[in-house]
Parts: sequence; C-alpha cells; structure tokens
Amino acid sequence: MDAHKKLTIGLFGFGTVGEGLYKVLQQTPSLKASIKKVCIKNPAKQRNAPAELFTTHKNDLLFDDEINVIVEVIDDANAAFDIVSTALQNGKAVVSASKKMIAEHLPEILELQAKTGLPFLCEAAACASIPVIRNLEEYYDNDLLHSIRSIVNGSTNFILTKMFEDKLNFSDALILAQQLGFAESNPVLDTEGFDAVNKWVIILNHAYGIVEHPSQILFTGIQNICLSDATVAQEKHYDIKLVAQAKKLRDGKVAAFVLPQFVKHDEPLSFVKNEYNGVVIESGFADKQFFYGKGAGSFPTASAVLSDIAALRYNYKYEYKKLYHHIPHQLSNDFYLRLYLSFDDLKYVPRDDFEWIEEWHAAEERKYLLGVLHVNKLIGKTWWKEKNVSLILTPDPVIENLDIINLKKRSLELAGIM
Repeated sequence: MDAHKKLTIGLFGFGTVGEGLYKVLQQTPSLKASIKKVCIKNPAKQRNAPAELFTTHKNDLLFDDEINVIVEVIDDANAAFDIVSTALQNGKAVVSASKKMIAEHLPEILELQAKTGLPFLCEAAACASIPVIRNLEEYYDNDLLHSIRSIVNGSTNFILTKMFEDKLNFSDALILAQQLGFAESNPVLDTEGFDAVNKWVIILNHAYGIVEHPSQILFTGIQNICLSDATVAQEKHYDIKLVAQAKKLRDGKVAAFVLPQFVKHDEPLSFVKNEYNGVVIESGFADKQFFYGKGAGSFPTASAVLSDIAALRYNYKYEYKKLYHHIPHQLSNDFYLRLYLSFDDLKYVPRDDFEWIEEWHAAEERKYLLGVLHVNKLIGKTWWKEKNVSLILTPDPVIENLDIINLKKRSLELAGIM
C-alpha cells in the first residue's frame, strides 16, 4: 500500500471502540479510509449508523476482494483469532485491539505474519492511546533496554485512586468504576490481573523478543487490597498501583511480573490516576522516559486503531527486531522479591519461605510483614492469592542475590537490633 491508496475496511464489532472508530474516520477524510461493512452479533440492537452498513455474516467481509483491511475490536478471543487468521490468509492487512486473543495466540500470529508477509498491527491492544508498541519496535534497542514499569489497566487504577483519595473500600470503589463504565459488569478480568498480564505478554514481545503464554507470567490483581494496606502505604509515603514490570538481570535474562506495588510519591507512576495508563522505560543512554495517556474509552482506543490504519498506507509492519534480528531474551525465575504481606491469620503465611523478615507487625487486627523471598516460593503456589492475604511489592523489589540482604542483616546484628 502507499500513501495514495484507498483503504477499504471491514470492521468486526461496533461496541464502544468500533463506534468510536466509525465516528473518528468520518472526521479524518484525509486518511482516504472508509468502512465498507461492519460485522455484528446482534442485528436487533439500535446503532448510530446506516442499517445497510451491517451484516451478521463474517464472510461478507473476509471474502470481499474490495476490502483490503480487516479491523477487529471484539471481545471473543477465539472468534477474533479465527477472523485474524482467515483475513491474513486471504491477503488482507489486519488491525486488532484484542489483547487476550493476541496474548494466547502469539506464536500462531507470528507464524502467519512470517508466512503471508502481511501487516498485523495492534497498538490499541496494549495501552490504548499510548504509542508504546511502535516506540519499543522502532526506538529502543533491547541490549540497552534496562527496564519497563507500567500501569496498563485503567479499571484497577481507577479503583486504587478512589481507595486512596476518597477512602472508599474496594467493593465501593469497584461499584463506582462499573457505574462510570471503567469496569465491566463482570470485573474479574480487570481486578484479578488477567487483562494486565495479557497486555504485558504483548509488550514483552516487542521489548525483549520474549514469546510467552500469559500463564507463564507471575501475576495477580488488586482484589485483596484493603483500606489498612492503603493506610500503611500512606504512612510510608507510598501509593499502591498494579504495576507490570520487566527488568533485565545481570545474566541477560528478564524478570517479569504483574503485581501490586508500593510506588514512591516522586515516581512518575505515582502521578497516574483514575483510568489513565503510564509507562516508564529505562534505557542505557536515554535514562528514564515516561509515557502517559488514557488507557480506556471509546476515542482513546479508537485513536490507536486509527494510527495503525494510517500506518498501513505506507505498508508499515512490525519487524520484531528483538525476536528475529537479535538473540531473544528469556524469562528468569532466579531472583528474589522484597515485599509486604498483610493477613488476618498467620496460618496463611509460610514464614519459613522467607529469606529474611525485615519488619513484623503482629499486634494489629490486620497483621503485616516486610520481607524477602525467592520468586519460586510464589510461582505455582496459591497461598499469597488467598482472600485473607494481600501481597504488595516494595519499590525496586527485584534482588538478584542475597549479598546486600546478608550485609544488612549483619549490620543489624552488630548493632544489637537483631
């Protein structure tokens, strides 16, 4: 495709994002892109577009020779993969916003792109309006990419903001998020971290060439965070955020996880509130760079889809340099985490798993500790996800070896504190 070629779009889905894209395209005639047909599930539903635009038959789009771009913004991961794979095999470029589908089918999608040579763009699947994928693809060399820390889920960030600023408990903050349209009627995908880890799988691929299934990433959500945790955080001058993090270790492997984390008040992610997203990228020469924008909503997500459509005029496609032109990085399970745990009853906490317990507060109704344990003590275990336990990482939580901890313990022993 070139800048003068007309883009004829087949659109799957006409919900919040699909309708947003329809409206945005009407306001950008210079793009020379138009929607020829929209495939929907429920034809009886009232929609703000001409009736003749809609069909319930996917093949009306997938086998129409005039349609050269398929855009899919549906929430059914299996149907989305069928649409994407058929479209690529039929010679059509694809733009997708389906993070679950991409995260669960990443190897197959990479294979289809390599086989067909066609573009598959998915900026809207990671952080909505923030152009993080293209920046990681084009700007950052993975040999110099030290770390990425990100708030990638607007719903959980909204809930945490209300817990901190308005002193709402978790359930009341969740109800408010649902009323304002920031959380789904079934909010588990957001609150328990599934949405965030799906996005993180996509970002890890473009950042480090890592191709991994979401089930292989250590993650949880904010479902167990309580007001007493917020009180402890404020006493220590921290916020609590659900942070997706990747850090390159000294052996060249990458530590990656999505977990609640204490964030210092002077850190960029501390300023990310409500439904906004934020990404902090740290590299060898550029130091820290901060991207900030709306992570949800009709027009912010549609703007990312629009950006991908515009890039198709120049036949832009991801080169996956970190995967194909470098030696891809591997995930590591050999590091320690410094973390805070709060709990109602000590029976939920295997104290012997900890290398060191730095603080212990047992007098309170809601007890808590600060300590260090090996990440393998969490992987495959469920005790730290129980309803009665809340796990929150400290700032700079990754410890590669215990030398620093052992030195600190020794100094405390010499001072007579331990």
